[in-house]
Amino acid sequence: MPLFSKPRSDTPANARRRHARSFTIGAAAALAVTAVVAAPALAHPDVSLSGSNFEIDTDANLKVDHAGDLDWANVADARQADEPTGATDDSFGQGSKEDTAVPTVVNGSIPPNKSDLLTFGTYLEETAGDDFLHMFWHRVQEPSGTTNMDFEFNQSETLSANGVTPVRTAGDLLIQYDLTQGGTNPQLFLSEWVTTGAGSLCEASNSTPCWGERINLSASGLATGSINTSSIPVAESDSLTTVNPISPRTFGEASVNFSAIVGSGCVAFGSAYLKSRSSDSFTAALKDFIAPLDTGINNCGALKIVKTKKHAASTPTTQPHAGVVFGVTGGTLPAGTTVTTDANGVACLAGIAAGSYTVTETVPTGYAVTSANPQTGTVVEDTTCATATPVTFTNVPLTNFTVSVDSQIDGGTASTIDCDAAADPPFEATTGANGDGSLTKSNLQPGTYTCVIIIDP
Repeated sequence: MPLFSKPRSDTPANARRRHARSFTIGAAAALAVTAVVAAPALAHPDVSLSGSNFEIDTDANLKVDHAGDLDWANVADARQADEPTGATDDSFGQGSKEDTAVPTVVNGSIPPNKSDLLTFGTYLEETAGDDFLHMFWHRVQEPSGTTNMDFEFNQSETLSANGVTPVRTAGDLLIQYDLTQGGTNPQLFLSEWVTTGAGSLCEASNSTPCWGERINLSASGLATGSINTSSIPVAESDSLTTVNPISPRTFGEASVNFSAIVGSGCVAFGSAYLKSRSSDSFTAALKDFIAPLDTGINNCGALKIVKTKKHAASTPTTQPHAGVVFGVTGGTLPAGTTVTTDANGVACLAGIAAGSYTVTETVPTGYAVTSANPQTGTVVEDTTCATATPVTFTNVPLTNFTVSVDSQIDGGTASTIDCDAAADPPFEATTGANGDGSLTKSNLQPGTYTCVIIIDP
């Protein structure tokens, strides 16, 4: 069971590529055997999570030390650099803390004895078993005193009032990388953004919204991390530096069992940013930060429906059809799920699991469906309402007609009305004793209808 059992969904946002590699269980087992018997493995011990093929080295680095493994040097990670150190470097100020929903952004106020960040990155590894989220941070120098790095993962891409950080959504994640001065054994914690409920749900605040109580991922075996205790040469820095080696204790990495946290269903945390705290206290002031990046963590998709109608008096004659209700079944959608088209004739379900869904139109009065109903819609990973291939429905208006005869002399004539003989008997009527009669047909789709009236004196 995931630590947070409620399903995740992407409310937002731009579609994101999910960088991932898959490895079979057999291949992973073979690698494990190689690590035991091969000499290089002893020279480069690691603290990687079981089931992951990604190296978290005891002495953190970016290069691949064990043949066949993954490390930052050979994966397509998402990476973001900070603003240049100095007066233009942005940071959080005016007492902003982790629970501050919209932290204040200022420039040039990072104390020299605290973490001045340089770069951070994320990578999602998919295996035959669990998914693993990997993170790294890189800072200018080892700070004096205690400093902590926090990775915030957001579901929404809508920017908050500061124009930089996203609006927080219930279920956003805060992965905390706690490391005291001189420490080489980081501890990783997890909090979830809570929007409603009692203040007792919070880690530090007295009321919601807030970051919820911390879970020690390291103690539960769901996370691991390390920092570099020795210099990393420029040639092995994966372009983090081009001039000087990376100094000891200025690079850290971590892995989290992502499946254990969020489950194996639809997950979309497309945005992430890194920030530093001035101490290991959760209520300590925030310091430097690196603006959000596009993580690529999105295995959700969108089901888009486009509905049109024909209208002879309008230009063009094919018009968007608003207010039409569609029932959608499939995946983990609750029974009775419906969507309604907007003024553009579009309805969409975003942030749902990939797969096939059945879409059924509730046909409006006065119209007939000229497309298949129901239809199957396919939801593809990493799509949004803007990028999904739509399921299209078309309607045409219906018409009624009446053909009548009226004998001028009562009973003087007897008549038969026969419309579209091939459709008999529904299209046939005879007059009554007075010679009068009519034939009415309803709910006819556009077409050509031919009527023959036979008058028999």
